[in-house]
Amino acid sequence: MDRMPDFAFKMMAFLFNVIDVFKSPAKRLDPFQIKKGQTVIDYGSGTGRYINQASELVGETGTVYPVDIQPLAIECAVRQIEKYNLKNVKPIQTDGMTVNILSQTADVIYALDMFHMVKETGSFLKELHRLAKPNGVVYLEDGHQPRANTKEKVLNSGYWVITEESKTFIKCKPKSI
Repeated sequence: MDRMPDFAFKMMAFLFNVIDVFKSPAKRLDPFQIKKGQTVIDYGSGTGRYINQASELVGETGTVYPVDIQPLAIECAVRQIEKYNLKNVKPIQTDGMTVNILSQTADVIYALDMFHMVKETGSFLKELHRLAKPNGVVYLEDGHQPRANTKEKVLNSGYWVITEESKTFIKCKPKSI
């Protein structure tokens, strides 16, 4: 996955801040049915728009891992942690191929508006498979690509079964391998 240039990231952050004034992202994670005590990975966490909500949903006994390739995204996560005293949030910078999180850790992984930027989708989906618990789920938002492309990439990876589709995302369960 290519890292977004810093200038583009800062512009995106500014635009999201403006958008969030008019439409709060607070309910964005509701369809993912995140529960207290779960471990959640916000893959491609970007500006950290969903960190507070995820932290609240998993509660004190859960953990949220905002993961991103962009150093500025990790800085955003750290600022959120400090500002809101989020004790259950642990940001992780990825190299775009692997994530320093133990295998079979995540109950829920969501990747919102970033999957279209992944060049090596097979490797990416394999890494998500490694991170997900056997009964875990992954939510992939199409982003800036047609749904057919998203589904083709997921199914061709051999690691996931698509169990649900909505207007904005697909829900996947890991295959036993």
